[in-house]
Amino acid sequence: MTKADIVANISDKLGLEKNEVQATVETFMDEVKNSLEGGDNVYLRGFGSFIVKTRAEKTGRNISKNTTIKIPAHNIPAFKPAKIFVEGVKQNVEVK
Repeated sequence: MTKADIVANISDKLGLEKNEVQATVETFMDEVKNSLEGGDNVYLRGFGSFIVKTRAEKTGRNISKNTTIKIPAHNIPAFKPAKIFVEGVKQNVEVK
């Protein structure tokens, strides 16, 4: 599913114009992004949490040059689904 699909589905369900729904969806994503970039986590009860994870410094390998490189510690955005969300996926999605 793409952002356009989400916008179309919400527009159909709520009877709103697609451009209004698109502006709302994009504003929501901007707010989540801005919060994470500011170091704040976003908690959505029943859905999940958008969090900032810290990755420790580690040593990597450049296989083509056969050298080791140092990868510095860094932060990455992550999503942690709520338990009810995880259970719904387990019950409703067939294992392939």
